[in-house]
Amino acid sequence: MFYNNLIDSNQIIYKTEELLDGSQNRFKITVQVANRAKRRKYEDIDIVDDPRIKPIIRAILEMADEITQPEIISD
Repeated sequence: MFYNNLIDSNQIIYKTEELLDGSQNRFKITVQVANRAKRRKYEDIDIVDDPRIKPIIRAILEMADEITQPEIISD
């Protein structure tokens, strides 16, 4: 995935807008992003990720992909 590469700030802004546009409640989605970033920060402590991508950025990108591409979510 492209998360492992350095991500352009414009791409982050675009994905954030996609995420907010795809949700019905901006506050709720903001809290969900924060919770996912916090959870991933502590769960993935053994996994060496690119240190240039903060957990919050990674959470935004993942959640935006989940909303725009529902086929990547397995139920």
